[in-house]
Amino acid sequence: MEITSVNNELVKETVKLQEKKFRDKTGKFLLEGYKAIEGAILSNIEIEKIFILKDKSFIFDQNKIIYTTEAVLKKISTTNTAPEIIAIGKQKQLDIANLKYTAKVALFENINDLGNLGTILRTSAAIDLDAIILFGDTVDIYNPKCVRASVGNLWKTPVYSIKDINILKEYFSDFDRIATLPKASNTVSLKDYKTKEKTLVMFGAESTGLSEELKNFATTNLTIEMKNNVESLNLSISAGIVLYKLFLL
Repeated sequence: MEITSVNNELVKETVKLQEKKFRDKTGKFLLEGYKAIEGAILSNIEIEKIFILKDKSFIFDQNKIIYTTEAVLKKISTTNTAPEIIAIGKQKQLDIANLKYTAKVALFENINDLGNLGTILRTSAAIDLDAIILFGDTVDIYNPKCVRASVGNLWKTPVYSIKDINILKEYFSDFDRIATLPKASNTVSLKDYKTKEKTLVMFGAESTGLSEELKNFATTNLTIEMKNNVESLNLSISAGIVLYKLFLL
């Protein structure tokens, strides 16, 4: 199949996937570049269509390939320089009941930086977390920028979106629930903490930190030791340090 017009109906529908409301409505999302598509396929993400620049050769299901032009790819893409290959994928559906089988879990509350979230997803895959919880009002993991930032690691760790703390209480009542906080009299230093068998570690947004709701839910308050002239770290850096110490050392 070949499409050369930016006014083609399928192209118009694909462009809409740049918007969250249309991704939510259709359960689909964009994958830009070979590495993202390859990672999705290896993680059993269903690919619906693959737009490929004419005269380029990629080994994918020929029934899903649409050969096209630079103009069409530029129209579909969310980057300044469009890749030679863009796909439409179907969002992964997860059963929240599977949380009862987890032991190493990280929670992120009200994360609003797509690049941070993408980096966190890469880190979680490297550390082999059982699950990630996105709590509250958090950016969409299927936003194209987040998909790119995760560099093919988006689906290696199950990601659950939860807004109700009662669900957290249902699945994590027997976990050590760690609130990551600035240094205070009631915090334990990361270097001194001994990881429990079942651990939920919670991170807040850089601007606001953890909510009182999650602080009250915590059983342990944890802080990263830093020099006195450093106030805080970038969220993805903090998460990488804490998760490595808790789950790999």
